[in-house]
Amino acid sequence: MENASSRTPYRLDPAGGCPHALNARLLAEGAVAPVELPGGIEGMVVLGHEALREFLQHPEVAKNARHFTALREGRVAAGWPLLTFATVPGMTTADGDDHRRLRSLAARAFTPRRVAELRPRVEELTDSLLDALADAAAADGVADLRRHFALPLPMGVIGELLGVDVEFQDRLHRLGDLVVATDTAPAEAIAANRELVAVLGEIAAAKAADPGDDLTSALIAARDEGGDRLSQEELIGTLLLMVIAGHETTLNLITNAVRALCAHPAQLALVRAGEAGWADVVEETLRWDAPVSYFPFRYPVRDLTLAGTLIPAGTPVLAGYSAAGRDPAAHGPDADRFDLAPAARDGAVRHLSLGHGAHYCLGAPLARLEAAVALERLFGRFPQLQLAVSEDDLTPHAGFVGNSVRSLPVRLTPPAS
Repeated sequence: MENASSRTPYRLDPAGGCPHALNARLLAEGAVAPVELPGGIEGMVVLGHEALREFLQHPEVAKNARHFTALREGRVAAGWPLLTFATVPGMTTADGDDHRRLRSLAARAFTPRRVAELRPRVEELTDSLLDALADAAAADGVADLRRHFALPLPMGVIGELLGVDVEFQDRLHRLGDLVVATDTAPAEAIAANRELVAVLGEIAAAKAADPGDDLTSALIAARDEGGDRLSQEELIGTLLLMVIAGHETTLNLITNAVRALCAHPAQLALVRAGEAGWADVVEETLRWDAPVSYFPFRYPVRDLTLAGTLIPAGTPVLAGYSAAGRDPAAHGPDADRFDLAPAARDGAVRHLSLGHGAHYCLGAPLARLEAAVALERLFGRFPQLQLAVSEDDLTPHAGFVGNSVRSLPVRLTPPAS
């Protein structure tokens, strides 16, 4: 058995960057690796597919921050950039009965029937955003696809689900970015958290005064029914989770899929020829370039041996989704190749990029729907779409939690000769 202290912890760069080279290096040394988090906090990351699968459903691994040793001992500063992940009240930091209670309150918005009913609205919103994308590219044929298409689509859908007016959406995205970024300065992180909680409180108050047929109104009704169904803090925490997770993951997924198809025209040709589907593109992107790279946190409630490595109780552990998706032990020697053929051939969903076990992503069916509709209509409307810059000119997403690029300039039609 390998002790965590026998390997030098890798210091995760708060500024982030493309994770894949680092993942390959760490994974070559083992499925579990010690890391140094911002502020000198010792942590671990689970990188291997099978190790991560086991870890995500392990009965002796918790999500509640009362198990976080460094936090309990006062060694985590108030402006620590990852503090919201650890302490926000809601289903991502709850265990057992509390988790089941909170998840059940939100689950009604994500049933297969409700998601299927959303398809016409997703298609309508997608088409309107494609018009806006064309307008943005009117001058020279180039537009930032992330800003004008990949962002407003999931934000618009989650905004409608929650009953959040359009006027709030840009502000929520900006604040959400600051809250989840790992390189946000302490004072800025504290201010962003306070402002985000205040904005969500304002939205909740407006919905309490004028309820509608939306998830926010349903959550407020659950809060106001009394008993222990939902506290005010859990209401705000659940809204925060829905806003951030409800658009950030899908934003990165759409961005990463378009980037992958532009860089692999032969794979796009398979879709055009009917040899693979848009759903295959979504699944392969989730595996090959997971929209979330290292997701915080889980904590062993007692010393845990995983893949031959000891993880001490109370250690904050990151789920290494981007690494597990390219683990050669699970996906073969060509795991780092974007390839639709296996997905189209056997239909197997072998990635863990939307989680596993009790905390599997509640919005996964909606994210898949949005991404598949977005890709089909985008490449149908602009069949000659291509990147407007080289891959080397794309700037990685800030922080090490999300995995994407900050902008994706695309050319919708070939330049005039």
